[in-house]
Order: sequence, then structure tokens, then C-alpha cells
Amino acid sequence: MTNGFRALPSVERLLAQAPIQELARAYSHGALVGLIREELQGQRRAIAQGMATPTLDALVECIRQRAAAAWEAFPQPVVNATGVILHTNLGRAPLSKAAIRVVALAAQGYTNLEYDLEQGERGSRQAHLNTLLRQVTGAEAGIAVNNNASAVMLGLAAIAAGKEVIVSRGEAVEIGGGFRIPEVLAQSGAKLVEVGATNRTYIADYEAVVTENTGALLKVHASNFRVVGFTYAPKTEELVELGRRRGVPVLHDLGSGCLLDTARFGLAHEPMPQESINAGVDLAFFSGDKLLGGPQAGIIVGRGELVQRLGRHPLARAVRLDKLSLAALAATLVHYLKEEATMEIPCWRMINLPLPLLLRRARHWQRAFGPGASVLRGESTVGAGSLPGETLPTWLVALDPGGREGGADALAARLRAGRPPVIARIQDDRVVLDPRTVRAEEEREMVRVVREAL
Repeated sequence: MTNGFRALPSVERLLAQAPIQELARAYSHGALVGLIREELQGQRRAIAQGMATPTLDALVECIRQRAAAAWEAFPQPVVNATGVILHTNLGRAPLSKAAIRVVALAAQGYTNLEYDLEQGERGSRQAHLNTLLRQVTGAEAGIAVNNNASAVMLGLAAIAAGKEVIVSRGEAVEIGGGFRIPEVLAQSGAKLVEVGATNRTYIADYEAVVTENTGALLKVHASNFRVVGFTYAPKTEELVELGRRRGVPVLHDLGSGCLLDTARFGLAHEPMPQESINAGVDLAFFSGDKLLGGPQAGIIVGRGELVQRLGRHPLARAVRLDKLSLAALAATLVHYLKEEATMEIPCWRMINLPLPLLLRRARHWQRAFGPGASVLRGESTVGAGSLPGETLPTWLVALDPGGREGGADALAARLRAGRPPVIARIQDDRVVLDPRTVRAEEEREMVRVVREAL
């Protein structure tokens, strides 16, 4: 073991190697020395556990790979061939070309983010967005924060801190990433009061527990799962009527932020912010990066006085949106005002793709991939907790790994190691690719990566 330690080269010797010299020209000397020391320390631990001492060339390659992993651009673009349109692990909704343009403009110079050009004085970063949200949803006012969880927490903190918030037991759900409605309530300073049963809750259950200390009635859309069978939940209008009668605000967490009727596309109907506002809810909360098709954001619309109260709350500054997200969100909302969302917003364009087009693309891929590739029917999903259980018919290209070592798992790994990485899914011991989520401009490079992997 001692000889194994002694066989490790010094930091100076490694710095003298040509590939390391190339890294030294690109990065700072201090950062590179630190990286080399980390690698050597890892090798000493491995040797202590009985591993062989690596060769000099192998060690240099390990350092080069460590540098690439640590210092390459992040996040790295990938090709999403999974057929999951709003893939949470892959960044959810791709932005429209218009949104990308305004983000680039906002990033490269100064902007009127908080400056009133007409008055020549400080303005509000929410003013422009407020106008768009009012026009799109029909609400009296609207603001946006950094995600929907913080939107709900801000709403509860501003309206119901120190008070009770009534939630159906079937809606005290986990909204993703380990965040649960009861925990969001606790962080906001409000107290959860659960009513009803997991599968059936009636308006009388809410009314029975309303007291002078009730701060809000909260309705939560179970966007990432479904309860079917013997179920019942009161309509939004019933909650609004109870809230008006007892003087209690009604809040609605919609989740996905769907501004178009999904039934138009052969999917189940997803609750829409416009419907909540028309039903009379006091505040509605929804995401910007799901079915809205924009950047990560939490959007709040509703009664003007309540929205203003949220905007003045100290927590609002902690969860506010940056200029790039504001620019992208505003551009995305404009697509809805111009009635061009299904043409310009990528997630809606993918949902709206016709089957014949998907079949043509799949057959083109099959020919390009060669023997071992086949075309078969399949299903795409919306993803990101939107429309659980709902699928869209599609055409898939299946890659048979044949007798290759490692089978489908190894082939999928080779695709992920490509440049660009291609993310596929495994089905029936084959790797399958769905053209629905692959942009036309990505096809050429994707085909190259797949052919190399095969």
C-alpha cells in the first residue's frame, strides 16, 4: 500500500502534462491545483481500500474529466426524446422564440425594470405584468413571484398568518419536491384545519368549522394525481358562496396554470385561472413553467386589494422574480392575447402535433437509424404533474439493442453520453424515442448521436 501511495505523481508533475497544461491556459492556476489535489486525495482513499494505483495517463484523464464536469456550462442542453412534454428533470417548458429574444435583450444591457419612463422616476417591476395578467385572466390585479409554492405561501402569510385555513383532507397534498400543503401552511404562519374525508368532502364540512379565527378557505387542485370512484368535492362556486356569507377569503391553488381548454386537444379538462376568477375566488395561484408554457414563476391573480396587500408584504421581496424571468413571462402572456399560443408556445405546439406528421418523422428516423429500428404506436404524456393519467397518441421509434452488452440500459446510457445528450425511455427491453418532444432543428444532431450509439 505504501508503494501505491508513493507511485502517485506529485501536483507539479501532473501540472507539467500536456492535457493539464491546456486546462491551465483556460482556467485559473489556483482552481486547477485544487482540482488536482482533490483527485489525488480520492485516489489515496481508493488505494487505502485496496485499489491499484492508476497510471499517469489514467490520472490525467480523470482530472480532465473532473474539470469538464465541474466547469462546463450548466445547465447543458439535451434532446428530450422521452415524449414527456413538461419534463420536470429536463427543465419543464421550453420557451417560445419571442420569449428567448426578450430574455437576451434584457440580459445584455440595462432595462426599465423598475423605472417609469413617462414619469422619469422609480416604478414597479410588477406594473407591466399586472396589465397582462388582468387582460389574460379577467382578474382585477395580478403579480408574479419565483414559483407557485412561494406564491401560495405569500398569499397565506399576507392574509391568514396566525389564523386558521380550512382545507379538504383530500387536498392536503404534496405538490412536488417534498413540499406539502400542511408544511407550506406552517411556514406561512397559518394553522391547517382539515375537513371531510380523503375521497369525499362536502360544503357542510367547511361550514361546520368556520369560526372568528378562520383566515381563509383554501381549495387545492390535485394536479399530480387522481382519486377516482366514490368521490365528491364541492364546486368552487359553493366555496365562494360560503366565503362571501361568512366573510372569509377563498383561495384557489390551481397548480398548472392552464390558460387554454385542454379538452380541445382530446385531454381531460384542466381547471383554468379564468374559470376561478369567474367563479369569484379572491385569489388564484398557478405556475408559469407548466401548461402556461413560460419560465419558472408563481402567478397570483384576484381581487385588487388583496393582490396589493401581497405585494406590500415583506416576503414578496424575498420571492420576487428577476428581470429575465419577468421578460420571458410577459412575452409568453402576449402569445395568449394574440391567440397564437398553439403556434408559438412549444408545449402547446407539441400537444397539438397531428399524428400523420409524427408518423412521417418516426419513419424518417427509422430509415436513418437502420436495421434494429422499428416504428410502433405509443403514448406521450404532458408531465410536470399536469393532467395525471392523460396521454396523447403518438408514434415511437424503438431501438432493439440485440445482443449488445448491457442491453437497453447500456444503449440508453450511450445516448445520454452523446453530444448533445439524447434522453430516451426504455420500454419492453428496447430504447424508444418519441418525435413529439424533439424539435425539428434538433433532429440532425440527434440522428448522429443515435447512429454513433448503435
